[in-house]
Amino acid sequence: MTDSEALSWRSVADLIGEHPAAPVAMVGAPLNERSLTPGRCDLGPRAFRAVLPRFSTYDVETGLELDRLVHDAGDVALKALSPAEAFHPIRYAVAAQAHRPLTVIVGGNNAITRPGLHGLGLERAGLLTLDAHFDLRDTDQGLTNGNPVQALLDDGLDGARISQLGLAPFANTRRAHEKAMAAGITVRTARDCRTQGLTALVAQELERLSALVDVIYVDVDIDVIDRSQWPASPGARPGGLSAQDVFDATRMIGAHPKVRAVDLTEYDPSLDVGDLGSLTAGRWFCELMGGFQARG
Repeated sequence: MTDSEALSWRSVADLIGEHPAAPVAMVGAPLNERSLTPGRCDLGPRAFRAVLPRFSTYDVETGLELDRLVHDAGDVALKALSPAEAFHPIRYAVAAQAHRPLTVIVGGNNAITRPGLHGLGLERAGLLTLDAHFDLRDTDQGLTNGNPVQALLDDGLDGARISQLGLAPFANTRRAHEKAMAAGITVRTARDCRTQGLTALVAQELERLSALVDVIYVDVDIDVIDRSQWPASPGARPGGLSAQDVFDATRMIGAHPKVRAVDLTEYDPSLDVGDLGSLTAGRWFCELMGGFQARG
């Protein structure tokens, strides 16, 4: 029997490799310097790739069989680089894949979001974030993982082209909230996402952004997930979003034709407990690919 599943199955990892013509690219961005809370987000891309063999390509709930190939563009060399020094390497790595319908950037801390969006073209892009934090800290002391959205505003990104979902109570400042509102950023709290439905709000914001921009960059700071379900980020808090809601929203994000790049940030494998973080990150990727496959 040549097709026996006695000892193995076809895994999501089997879709990833040296595939220059693939519609999807994966870029590792192991940026860790100037994280406001010390950690090892630089370990994220390696741990992310390592868990993918544990996921099959078949979704028993929908009958979907994942079959889209993913070109692994490798990791950007970022060891010991600050966010400022990492800007051009990450931007160029994303721009090199921008001809594809989708690029997935696996971080790394949240400072990768600014150069990632620039890789699509600042003048034509909008930003959707799933994040517990505004990331609007001042930039007068330099770039960190706490100010990529502020840095993008400083670069000239119109606040009307930014949507932020999942913001957590007692994890942000009044000043950041006021800056977001003054800039015209759409703000939806974690409670908004629970009461109105995360997928409904994501659909609403994707539609709103689509009317304003040519392409959409999505930043998934995975600390938006409730800490009981996601221990592997220093910024995750009790009362965050459910992992299932984020999975459902991610499939919707993957399906949207104007979403051209999605990042996963603030995954710190050194904080993982019982593989919960790695398995959540792997499932997140499966949902993203499931959504992308629905584009046809």
